[in-house]
Amino acid sequence: MVEKVGARELVRRILDGFTSWDVAPRVVAVPGSGYAADLERAAARSGCDEAVLTGEGTLRGRRVAVVVSEFGFLAGSIGRATADRIVAAVERATDAGLPLLAAPCSGGTRMQEGTAAFAQMARITAAVARHRAAGLPYLVYLRHPTTGGVFASWGSLGHLTAAEPGALIGFLGPRVYEGLYGEPFPDGVQTAENLADQGLVDAVVPLDALTDVASAALAVLAADQPPGPAEPSAVDAPRPAGGAATAPASAWEAIERSRRPERPGVRELLRVGAADVTPLSGTGQGEADPGLLLALARFGDARCVVVGQDRVSQRTGHPLGPAGLRVARRGMRLAAELSLPLVTFVDTPGAVLSAEAEEGGLAGEIARCLHDMLVLPAPTLCVLLGEGTGGAALALLPGDRVLAATHGWLSPLPPEGASIIVHRTPDRAAEMAEQQGVASPALVAAGIVDALIDERPDAADEPEAFCRRVAATIAAELPGLRAGDATARAARYAR
Repeated sequence: MVEKVGARELVRRILDGFTSWDVAPRVVAVPGSGYAADLERAAARSGCDEAVLTGEGTLRGRRVAVVVSEFGFLAGSIGRATADRIVAAVERATDAGLPLLAAPCSGGTRMQEGTAAFAQMARITAAVARHRAAGLPYLVYLRHPTTGGVFASWGSLGHLTAAEPGALIGFLGPRVYEGLYGEPFPDGVQTAENLADQGLVDAVVPLDALTDVASAALAVLAADQPPGPAEPSAVDAPRPAGGAATAPASAWEAIERSRRPERPGVRELLRVGAADVTPLSGTGQGEADPGLLLALARFGDARCVVVGQDRVSQRTGHPLGPAGLRVARRGMRLAAELSLPLVTFVDTPGAVLSAEAEEGGLAGEIARCLHDMLVLPAPTLCVLLGEGTGGAALALLPGDRVLAATHGWLSPLPPEGASIIVHRTPDRAAEMAEQQGVASPALVAAGIVDALIDERPDAADEPEAFCRRVAATIAAELPGLRAGDATARAARYAR
């Protein structure tokens, strides 16, 4: 059962305090017309003078702007006066440097105003685009129902998009579809839960949890000031390149250790070592890939976007495909737009090998990831956490700094595959791994990796301690990276 909550009640439940920005709407209906009567009845029923409420308040002490639909006023539809109010609020938020939380709940364009109202969706989108271009966070909470032009404009532009459980969300309203085509729209498609499964919505969040979710996201997206350097403990300090980190006895030993099922991956690392973690789901364009994790997070005081290859998902039926790399590129765009550092975690047995992956543009997505990583205006840090096989690993490797766990490794193919190519048998994989210089000490010597993160002696045997060590290293490294640093950019190219 979807909870019916009006605009004022929603604001009361998510904000600590609220100040309205609304002024009386301009008159668009001809006096005495049927439309004028509709507006009067809508105001009397809803207690609102338009289909949207705007203003500012505090969310866990952080000043934010809000734009909230009132469905009780003509089904939350957008007319010219409604658009005036939305655009004015978005522009005021931009000028004030405020994060913006939008909570649409609307049937779309106001039919009584026709094309003039329809065109307002572009005007609202332009205001949101300027807000985003200013590097300000835009969070969207889709409510029941959100359809039509609202969903196809300001409802689909969030850096983070959550949805109300059970909400009807779709481009074409089901009643219109049935009226036009004589049959009902398929069940289960236009639901918040299905959109989350398809990578169109980041999370399905009950209203009473929205404050927590938005607060955690804004702790990363909208910090009030640049964080100072974190201070890792002496025992967990990062080792310098070429330093005293314990090296594997052989490249093959490192490979075998990196494949142990007990070895911690990016999800364990975030759970143990990060704060304010906000997972993001999919590309936002209808694709998702469990093999690739995208999240906002803090390591110490250092905020970042995390793009990590999930070793467990990849080894349990979800090998990384082109959709996963498109999810990664969403993370790169997010980091660039909000001037946040990007932290990538390489831990992959290799991309999926299939006809679908070839037709889905796997090679092209690897190339585009490499391109985007190299030209990204945001600072970048790569952690070679474990396995680093093939193009899927290389796609996330270029960075201002590259770190590797002791048993992390990088190879153009699994060593077994390299052995098959050279020796026509997989049995000489260990020999090939040594010859190809895949292990972390060889990567440091070659200038591919800058520094090692110790395992004592194996991350699989000390998972929490290892995760804390990696997290402390990231917290220490990130403040030293600077956006747009020409020296760092040159290092990416040189690497």
